[in-house]
Amino acid sequence: MAAAVCGRGRRVLVLMAVPLLVLAVACGGGSGDSGGADTRTAAARPLDRAFRHPGVLVSGAQLKRVRARVEAKEQPWLAAFEQMRGSKYAADDYQATPYAVVECPPDTRPGRGCVEEREDALAAYTQALLWNITGERAHAEKAVQIMDAWAKVITGHTEANAGLQTAWAASSWARAAEAVRYTYDGWNDGQLLRFERMLRNAYLPQVRDGSADFNGNWDLVMADATMGMAVFLDDHATFEKAVHHFRTRVPAYFYLKSDGKLPVSPEGSDIDTAAELKKYWFGQGTFADGLSQETCRNFKHASYSLAATAHMAETAHHQGVDLYGEVEDRLRAAFEFHSTYQLGAKAPDWLCGGKVRRDMGPDTEVGLNHLRGRLKLAMPQTEKYTEQRRPEGTDDLFVAWETLTHAGNT
Repeated sequence: MAAAVCGRGRRVLVLMAVPLLVLAVACGGGSGDSGGADTRTAAARPLDRAFRHPGVLVSGAQLKRVRARVEAKEQPWLAAFEQMRGSKYAADDYQATPYAVVECPPDTRPGRGCVEEREDALAAYTQALLWNITGERAHAEKAVQIMDAWAKVITGHTEANAGLQTAWAASSWARAAEAVRYTYDGWNDGQLLRFERMLRNAYLPQVRDGSADFNGNWDLVMADATMGMAVFLDDHATFEKAVHHFRTRVPAYFYLKSDGKLPVSPEGSDIDTAAELKKYWFGQGTFADGLSQETCRNFKHASYSLAATAHMAETAHHQGVDLYGEVEDRLRAAFEFHSTYQLGAKAPDWLCGGKVRRDMGPDTEVGLNHLRGRLKLAMPQTEKYTEQRRPEGTDDLFVAWETLTHAGNT
């Protein structure tokens, strides 16, 4: 099962103590990585400023542009829409399969509800997008039906892959809910409150503090889920926590030469010697711009982290916070580095012993849309890789339909 394959990595015990952020100073939004203590501890936005809705990954303006492009039969959006509409998640008779407790072990033991939960959350998001693009109320009704089925039943997650599983599902739940709540008038108060309680009780406690003792893709997707839920729930303190998580984990996951000879250590950890970092970075002892902590594990996990990082920065962008600007050089280098080798460039001997696993997923549209589309930065390798994959579909985990929602959607 996917959760077992994509879950546990090398464990390093870390004290995950993240302070409550209370400063009312907006963070800087310039190019590149400031990496300074002021940026890491500054509040992202005034705590009394209302969130913008819809504003979890996809904004209201973006949804309207997608609808207009599909109605005009423009490419690649029409092909992406047809791909989504033809998926199992778009079925008119889709039925949710909720579990009270989702059990996701890290080994070959069968889980309970892991695939069903992820797929139902993706189905809710798919139906939410279909509603916004077609205007057919049946899709909004189906999205609510799926979300309410789980809200009536689920109480939590168990087994060692619980954190990752919870984050994958919660990311999609938050996007689905946001795209329905602020565009559809048929989600009644009782259902809505039940769904909000589900997120607060069965999801947020599992992901809010992160998981710094695992590989970085865990931490990043947990922060992605936390930020999405925070916006949907209008939870300012949790949003600030997710921003802090982004600001400390992204520099510890994607390397830049400005970090020094060694990568940044994850916050709170004691992984700070060359030997410890080499082990944590899967045997890699030479570091180059754009390399990730999991590059020498495989590109799939590095790609998950590219997607989660871009998701958070995009959601923050819709909320008036320029997290993209704080990691612009780092994120651009990471996209170009992995796209170059994914496209077939020979890995030099210093990189993973000359052997890399080229298994990136549909994870580039959101970051490319901002860095190339909004900022006009040159990203030839990422553009080439993305155009070859279009329309980017879904990984059946937490990424779905991003050619449709984010290709050229500035």
